[in-house]
Amino acid sequence: MIISMGVNYVISTSRTRDKHFEQSGSLLILRLPVKRCYYEVLGIERQADHATIKAAYRRLALKYHPDRNSEKDAEEKFKEASEAYEVLADAQKRATYDQFGHQGLNQQGFSGFSGTGDIFSHFSDIFEDFFGFGRSGSRGAQRRAPGQDTRYDLEITFMEAYQGIEKEIKIPKKETCLACEGQGYPKDVTPETCEHCQGTGQLYHSQGFFTISSTCGACRGQGKTVDKHCEECHGHGLTKTEKKLKVKIPAGVDDGMQLVLRGEGEVSSPGGYSGDLYVFLHVEKHPQFQREDQTIFIQQKISIPQAVLGAELEVETPEGQQSITIKAGAQTGDVIKIKGLGMPRVNHKNRGDFLVQLFIETPQKISKEQRELYEKLASLEGSSSQKSSKNPQKNSSKKKGKKSVFSYFS
Repeated sequence: MIISMGVNYVISTSRTRDKHFEQSGSLLILRLPVKRCYYEVLGIERQADHATIKAAYRRLALKYHPDRNSEKDAEEKFKEASEAYEVLADAQKRATYDQFGHQGLNQQGFSGFSGTGDIFSHFSDIFEDFFGFGRSGSRGAQRRAPGQDTRYDLEITFMEAYQGIEKEIKIPKKETCLACEGQGYPKDVTPETCEHCQGTGQLYHSQGFFTISSTCGACRGQGKTVDKHCEECHGHGLTKTEKKLKVKIPAGVDDGMQLVLRGEGEVSSPGGYSGDLYVFLHVEKHPQFQREDQTIFIQQKISIPQAVLGAELEVETPEGQQSITIKAGAQTGDVIKIKGLGMPRVNHKNRGDFLVQLFIETPQKISKEQRELYEKLASLEGSSSQKSSKNPQKNSSKKKGKKSVFSYFS
């Protein structure tokens, strides 16, 4: 492998393929991510002072915070801005970066953040200032955790799964109390700093060399107390309600699939953010149609004359009646395919196929005239079988095996 220093690619003659490689003639080029300039990330000049750096980070943190922005790249941009602030807000790290760039920081052991949880724990005081947590002067106030995810089971018909549909559901949930805006006390009441935890929301107990913290029971981790609670929520900041939601179900969903509604789960605590709602789909069985992935199939009965002579039939499909041609000499188990009339692929234009599997139906009751005809047919077949037995070499060819409808799914 040949590595060119100072650029963002590696040239390799290895045949190993990877999603990061690009083909260029007989060579494979590996594209490596390049970190952006920290000043460019925050949108500031190199001469910016600490106040300008903090203000720029605050703007980006508010914009890309995972609780506020659900875009796919929001979390990565949030981490990128946090990493830039971590370096430029520290005088020693900033001096190293200005002189040696990213490589200088790497040599000193700085590798950024592993995730948003790492960022929150590192910048807890910053986020208290940005988002209003712990306004009672508590740097150590407990950060609010996300609410619980909830589950809703939704039944839909086979045809609703085939066509896609929008359903309205009602879910019981707890929401921020409107009367007190989630504070737990009337708007005209001024809270006081909790005297038990000194506004931190935590109680600390020393045991030898260890210090153990627990949520303050007097203020329930809020860091403040009041002498009067909200009459609507009784001081909890949350009220029980029933919420109506519209769930858009795409065409082609299958039994057991899940849809996620972000932020529609339970709220963790007053002022906290909600978890997610998981909608589990249960597709009812159809009386005629059966499904295997995107393939739909039915079993169609045909008469003996139709099997022998061939016929044109109308069969029921999800799109209505469709005409199929049965060739003469059809056998039980034969499959007729109608392309593109199966289940749609979820969020895709392609569809599966519709299969018709034939079954020859033997009549249990026949008329006198039909019996005479069958007896005549039997006598003809008997005489022909006697002739064929005299020349067994003509009947020594192997019969071809029938193809099952399930073989189309493999």
